[in-house]
Amino acid sequence: MTTKDIIEKLPYDKPFLFVDDILHIDKNSVKGCYTFDDKLAFYQGHFKNNPVTPGVILTEVMAQIGVVCLGIFLINDQFKKNMVMSLTSVVVEFLKPVYPGEKVIVHSEKIYFRFGKLKCKVEMKNEKNELVCSGEISGMVRKS
Repeated sequence: MTTKDIIEKLPYDKPFLFVDDILHIDKNSVKGCYTFDDKLAFYQGHFKNNPVTPGVILTEVMAQIGVVCLGIFLINDQFKKNMVMSLTSVVVEFLKPVYPGEKVIVHSEKIYFRFGKLKCKVEMKNEKNELVCSGEISGMVRKS
């Protein structure tokens, strides 16, 4: 399975697709990146005259790359079009802001994958290799 195949199987589309590329993936980890377009709608009001990427969006980027992409890779040939990875739990600590136009790199390591539930340790860094946020995110494979 190629990284292009994985991205095509994601159940998202622009403007809610937050995966530009998968830089590495194996059965235990994934590393991918995303660059925030400064024209994304949520920047218009978050915050007035000082746009910052909302934490919920940073969490979504970590979940899409760190859990959903890895889950699709792990399921591989068993993944069907009517299957999705649903978020089940999130614990994230935010350390630095992310501004419009910034590129982030997400690295995720599998803690476990059993009974259709994937739990990962996920971190996001900026292009200066500074830790932006980190935590644990879990998702579960289900039929849509």
